[in-house]
This record gives sequence, C-alpha cells and structure tokens, in this order.
Amino acid sequence: MMIVHSDSIFQVPPGMSPDYDIGNPLLKLLHLLEKVRLAADREFYMMEHVHYLFPYNQLQLYSPSPPNDQVHDPTQQDVKTDFQKQNVKDFLATDTFLVRGWVNSGSWTTPFLRLSYRAGPDSVLSKATDHQLGEEIKVWVRVGTTGTPSILRVPYNELTDRYEIELWGYGDDDLREQLGNRGRESFDRGELIQSPDLLSGSLSDFDREGLDERYMVEVAPENSIHPILPLHIELAWATSDESVWDSLNGVNYHYEFNMIMRGWDNFLGVGFSPNPHGGVGSLEYRNLMSNYFQYAARPELARTLEPWNFNADGTKKHGNGTENFLAVDYMDLHILHPNSGIGLHRHRDNQEVFLLMHGRGFMVIGDWCKMPERERCFEIRTLRAGSFVMLKGGNLHALMNSTDEDMELFMFGGYD
Repeated sequence: MMIVHSDSIFQVPPGMSPDYDIGNPLLKLLHLLEKVRLAADREFYMMEHVHYLFPYNQLQLYSPSPPNDQVHDPTQQDVKTDFQKQNVKDFLATDTFLVRGWVNSGSWTTPFLRLSYRAGPDSVLSKATDHQLGEEIKVWVRVGTTGTPSILRVPYNELTDRYEIELWGYGDDDLREQLGNRGRESFDRGELIQSPDLLSGSLSDFDREGLDERYMVEVAPENSIHPILPLHIELAWATSDESVWDSLNGVNYHYEFNMIMRGWDNFLGVGFSPNPHGGVGSLEYRNLMSNYFQYAARPELARTLEPWNFNADGTKKHGNGTENFLAVDYMDLHILHPNSGIGLHRHRDNQEVFLLMHGRGFMVIGDWCKMPERERCFEIRTLRAGSFVMLKGGNLHALMNSTDEDMELFMFGGYD
C-alpha cells in the first residue's frame, strides 16, 4: 500500500499534554453530521440504518511523546504504548459527502443515496468558475456496476448552502403522492428523484426465514444496502454547462461504504443446531466472522502485513505476508458516560473490535492513509446493543455516546 496524503504533525511541547476539550475533531465531525438535511420528512427514514461518508483530504496528528517527539513519519512511530501519537488534532473535509440507507412508507421500503457538494466559495468548482456556479450543477455517478445513462442535474439547496440530490430506488409512478410536504417540495425542484436503475433491493431480502445455512454474501448481492457487502460509488461533478469538471483530473472520485459491522442483523450466516456440541435442546446461531468452512475463501480475521506493520510477534521482519488470525493483546470493559466520546485516533498495525453491550452511539471508521477502494473518508453508522464493529490496521476510529444513558462496551484487539 502506498501512502498518499498531505498530512501534518502538531508538535506538542515536551512536558505538556494536548487540550482535547478545545477544537475536538470528533465534535467537528459530528457537527457535519448534524447539518445533514435529508430530502423528505424524518419519518420516512429508518434512521438507525442510515450510513454517512464524510471524505477528507488532510489530517493533522499529534506528535509522539518525548523522547520520540521528533519522529514525524507515522511508519516509523514504533513505540506502541505512546498513545498521543495516535490521536487526531484536526482534519480538512472535502467538498462532497454521501448518505445512504432505507426509506419506507407503510407497505414499501427502498434504498436511498444522497449526494451533496459544497456551494462555495472554497469548493473546487466555485473557484474554477470565479464563484459563478448558479442555481444548479451536474453529477455523473456509478453505483456498484451501474452508471447513470446521462448526467444528473443537482439543484442548489439554500437551506444548506450546498448542491444536493437524493436518489430513491422506488420504482412505481406514484412517489410524489406518497410523500409529505417537504418531500414533495424536494421532488418538484429535482432534489429528490427516482432511480430504480441505480438503487435496488428490499429490506425483506434478508428476512430470517429462508436463510438457514446460506452464506450472506450470496444473498441479494445487488442490494444497495447489503448488510455485509460494501457499496462502491464513483462520481464526478461538473458545472451546469459541463465546461468545468471536478473529477480528480478525469479518474473520478471513488467512495465506498464498507464499515465491518456485525450483529443480529449483520452476519455471515445463520442456522439452527439441535443438541449443540452434544448438549440438549437446541440453539439458533449466527456466524459473525469466521475463517472456517465456506468462509475460508474470505478470511475476514486476516490481515495483509505492510512494511511498517508489526506482526503478532512484535517484529517488522515478516516478509509482508499475511496473518490469518486476529491477534489479541488486551480485553477491556468500558462504561462510556453520557455525552462522552472516544476520540478520533488511528491504529497503524492492529485490528480491534468494539462490541456494544448496552446503549447506542455513533461509530466512526476512517482511513489513516489512502486505501485502494476509496478516497479517505470518515464513515459513520449507529451502533446498537448486540452489534460490533471491527477495524483494520490503518483505520481511524471513534465512538460517541450522544445519549443521556451510560454505554457499556467490550473491546479487544491489539494496541497501535
């Protein structure tokens, strides 16, 4: 993996600790989330299943603690017990953000995808046109393997000061009649459009009945909100006359919803076992992560070692091979108090699991360096009791308890 970034290090003076209560980047990120305004009334959205992507192109990390405070190359910051070097001080968001999830009304449920672009004055298109973008811009988008046959019009939203479009997979011709006042206004001005050619699938694809012994990646693989498979999105923005493009010099932007979340609704396989392991009675099970049997071809507990990684034995002399297991150095129980958060920080080497036992919160997974499958993004999803998220080496992550109840959390993995 090649590191591509324009990051910086914030030098912490020796003998001092950072003040994390001032300008905290986790609160900055959640402020972006709070400003998201969806096209229809809130009751149409299954909010617990809404996923957010906030891309960024610059990251600032705190420096290591003395005596290693001058080691600014993250690939050489090898003191595992120095947590200061993991912590994020700031980030610079890009012009785009994306939101996906389920919308429903009574008898129907369908996927949606929202695309949003900053109006300016500091967006790429605004600068390129001397801040004369007008009432609309355009976007070309590919969802999975299907691209738009024509470039889509994206109207300006004066309530958010952004250009925004929301695609719904609803296929019938009566969508406007199904909506409330807010949704109808969005529909009439072209912010909310029907795109069953781009977004497909139903929540019922993953009903418990009929899934016995089936590998979940084989179930409805084209579903746009699949509980296991990632959703890849490619897009490029343009001015209304298509004379100026924001497209990464023609290679387009590549984004992916790919947080590894598992639980009662997100699993590899499910089944029923009489006399489990020679016992009595029966149990129902869900395979969450496994390297055994039909899952061996996709060993999610494995990791590919990069040159800067320590392996499970604590050495970089590993030949850049693969570890087909999750190395565990610690197991912790945590109580995260109301309106508290585990800050944005990176793990360079190891995998880690966050298992929520009680409460709910916003889980954040991000990219320390540019990954092959997407631009660097913060991905945010709601973590509920009984669900867990697994992060890989190279990921950034955070967890926010924005409720008024304690959150009980079990964590295990390897440091750094």
